[in-house]
Amino acid sequence: MTQLAREVERDCAPAWQALLEHQAASKDSKLAELFANDAQRGDRFTVLAGDVYLDYSKNRINAQTVNLLLDLATQCHLTQHIDALFSGAKINFSEARTASHIALRASSADVLNVNGVNVVPMVHEVLEQMAIFSDRIRSGSWLGASGKVIRNVINVGIGGSDLGPKMAYEALKYYSQRDITVRFIANVDESEFEEATRDLNPEETLFIVCSKSFTTFETLTNAYLARAWLLSALNNDVASVLKSHFVAVSSNVAAVEKFGISMSNLFVIWDWVGGRYSMCSAVGLSTMIAIGPVNFRAMLDGFRLIDMHVKTTPMNRNLPVILGLIAVWNANFLDSKIVAVLPYEHYLAHFPAYLQQLTMESNGKHVNQAGESITVSSSPVYWGEPGTNCQHSFGQLLHQGTQIVPCDFIGFAQALFPKGHGHDILLANLFAQARALAFGRSKEQLIAQGCSPALAPQKVCEGNRPSNTLLVDQLTPSSLGQLVAVYEHSVFVQGVIWKIDSFDQWGVELGKDLAPPILADLIAKGKPKLDQDSSTNGLIHRMRRLLGRAMYDN
Repeated sequence: MTQLAREVERDCAPAWQALLEHQAASKDSKLAELFANDAQRGDRFTVLAGDVYLDYSKNRINAQTVNLLLDLATQCHLTQHIDALFSGAKINFSEARTASHIALRASSADVLNVNGVNVVPMVHEVLEQMAIFSDRIRSGSWLGASGKVIRNVINVGIGGSDLGPKMAYEALKYYSQRDITVRFIANVDESEFEEATRDLNPEETLFIVCSKSFTTFETLTNAYLARAWLLSALNNDVASVLKSHFVAVSSNVAAVEKFGISMSNLFVIWDWVGGRYSMCSAVGLSTMIAIGPVNFRAMLDGFRLIDMHVKTTPMNRNLPVILGLIAVWNANFLDSKIVAVLPYEHYLAHFPAYLQQLTMESNGKHVNQAGESITVSSSPVYWGEPGTNCQHSFGQLLHQGTQIVPCDFIGFAQALFPKGHGHDILLANLFAQARALAFGRSKEQLIAQGCSPALAPQKVCEGNRPSNTLLVDQLTPSSLGQLVAVYEHSVFVQGVIWKIDSFDQWGVELGKDLAPPILADLIAKGKPKLDQDSSTNGLIHRMRRLLGRAMYDN
C-alpha cells in the first residue's frame, strides 16, 4: 500500500462515521420540508463553473451534509490527489502510469510533465497534424485512390475510441460540414459494418482506425473487413488504396506499418491517455473533420476551462467536487445504486452511453489501490435517454418505482433551432420532472382535487427523490467540452473517496481471455476440444449443429 493510500485508509474513517451518524439522524427529512423551512434553498445549493450551472438543492441534504462531505474530501486528501492529477504523477497505480489526459486540452503555454518530459508540445504537434489533414478532407483536396474526393469518413474503434468521438460528433452535428458523411463502426457483428457502408461509394470513403495498441480484436477485425471491402471495389494497387483510404490513431507504430497504413497517415496517441478520456486526442479526428479545427479547438478550450476551475477553486465552490460528493452521498448513504442521466437536448442522445463507460469503467471496482476489498458500494449503474422521450418510457419507474433513482437533468437555455414554442415546452418539462420527483403528490392532494379515494393511491407520487439540474446557455463546442470535463472530474472525485484506481479497467480482460479457445471450438474443422464448463460446451455443440458444422461424438 502506498503512503497516500495508508493516509486515506486512516484519515477518512472519522468523516465517514460522522456522515453515517448524520444520515441516521436525518433519514426522515423530506425535501418538501427542507424547502418550506428555507426560502433561499434554491439559491443556496447552487454553483457555477464556466457556462455550467449546477442546482443541487433537490438532493436530500442540508448545510451540515455538505460540510460533512467536504470534511470527507479533506480527510481523503482530495486536494493532494487533484494536484497529483495535474502534476503528471502516476495515479494509475495498477499500471504504474500517469493519467495525463488533461494535457490533451492544455494551452501551448502550459507545462505538464510525464516521466520528466513536458508533453504539451507534442500534443500540439499532433493537433496541428490533425488540423492540416482535416482541412484537406473538408476542402476536397484529399483524393481517394481513383482520384475522387473523400466524402465519407468511418471511424473504426471500440469503447472510448468509439463512444467519445461518436458522442461528440452527434452532439455537435449542428456545427458539422453536411456534405461529409461521418459514421462509426465498433461492434464485431458484421451487421454494423454492412449498415455503415452499404450506401457508400468505396472510392469516396476513408477509414480512421483507432486503437492505441493496434491489437484490439474487434477493431482489427473490422479494419481488415474494411480493407477487403475497399480492395474488392477498387482496381488500384493495395499500397495506393491503403495510403488514400486509411489513417491510423495508435501508439503501436510497428503494428500500423504491418497492416499497411502509411506512416504519414499515422496520428500518435500515448499510453498516458486512457480510452475513455481520449476524445480530445487524435481519437477525435473524425470529430475534427466534421466540425473543423476551429470548433474542435473551442471544445478543447471548454475542457481546459473546467480543468482550471477544478485546479484553482476551493472545494466548497468547486462544481465537479460538489457533484462527485453528492454522488457519493446518494450511493453510499442513501443506498441508491442507479443514476439516470436525462439530457433535454436531442443532440445529446449518445451522452448517457458515453457516461456509462466514463463512470462504470472508471469506478466499477471491488478493490482499493492496495488490492484490498472495499467495504462500500462503488460506482452505481448509469443509464438514461433524452427528455422528453424518457418521460414516456421509464419515467413511470422514476416517479413511482420501489427503487430510488437519483437523476441528473441537463438543459440548455438557447435553442439551436428556435422554432415556435418547442424549446420552452422542453424546458418546462425538464423543470416539471425535477419538481415532481422532489415534491410528489399526496393522496390528500389528489382527493382535494376531485380524485376518487379508490383511485387516489394509484396516482400518488411520494416524491422526496433526489436530482441535480445542470443548465448551460447553449450547446456549443465549448459548452460540450465543459460538460464532459465536469463529469470526468466528478468521477475522479468519487474514485478518490472510494480509494480506488479510476484509470485501469482489468474487469474487461477476462471475457477477452476466454473468447479465443471458444472461438477455436466454434470454427474447428475437426473435433472441437469442448473443454469448457458443461453449459458452454453445450452451447458450442448446439451452435455447431445450427451452423451445419461437422459434429463428433465425445
